[in-house]
Amino acid sequence: MIFVLLSVICSVTVAVILKLAKQNGVETKQVIVWNYPAAVALTYFVLQPDLKSLEWDTMPVTLYTTLAILLPGMFVFIALSIRYSGLARTEIAQRLSLFIPLLASFLLFHEEIKAYKMIGIVVGLLAILCSIGWQKSNSQIAPEMRRNQGLYPLLVFIGMGIIDILFKQVALHDRIAYVSSMFIIFVLAMVVALILLAYFLVFEKQRFSINALGYGLVLGAFNFCNILFYMKAHRALPENPSIVFTGMNIGVISLGALIGVLFFKERLSRLNYLGLVLSIVSVLIIAYL
Repeated sequence: MIFVLLSVICSVTVAVILKLAKQNGVETKQVIVWNYPAAVALTYFVLQPDLKSLEWDTMPVTLYTTLAILLPGMFVFIALSIRYSGLARTEIAQRLSLFIPLLASFLLFHEEIKAYKMIGIVVGLLAILCSIGWQKSNSQIAPEMRRNQGLYPLLVFIGMGIIDILFKQVALHDRIAYVSSMFIIFVLAMVVALILLAYFLVFEKQRFSINALGYGLVLGAFNFCNILFYMKAHRALPENPSIVFTGMNIGVISLGALIGVLFFKERLSRLNYLGLVLSIVSVLIIAYL
């Protein structure tokens, strides 16, 4: 579970960096773009993937390409979902996307169903439902936007769930080292992100931000660590993907809420606090029973 914990810490740090960038008036879309060159550089120089010995004919090109498009593209869908459907519905879509990899754990990866594990997962799902900001309203959304309210949260729900499953498949690929897979995915995602940057600058008329570049490089370092530890967790627990899926999601919610309260003075309802307690109980059940 140590890799899950490290991945959770890095994931929450990514969110904190994006929040700080937004508070300081930095264009977060450009921050997201520049995180990928940093992730590519770190993967190459720190992990030193053995690219010369790659068996190109056995490479899961479809898997890599899908992830490369989804990783930066999902940020765009999340932004659109917040715009058209509000923050609450977007949060719900992201949290409930856990159902997709959980179902995959038993249907695709043939994980053994155990009673204590199912109890922990159910408690974890209750924690997620309690942790969502149900009291938030999206009444500020203009009437002409409401026709897209259901579309973008659905895309976020499906996309986030698929990303979890695809990374699980990458981690278990036995013909190509996951370090090499990470490098290839980050390179492809960087290409997609740079195309998005060109769109932002040309069509959305954004100004190039040097501050976004700085935030992006720091963001890329933690994003790199987040995905690295996430894949290590799946390799360490190959027979129990549901533990990784559930522990990661619940951990992000719990630590994110704690940091939000302590450092950003965010307020939680009693239902939210109940969710935090249930999340801790869920992790203890899954990890130690």
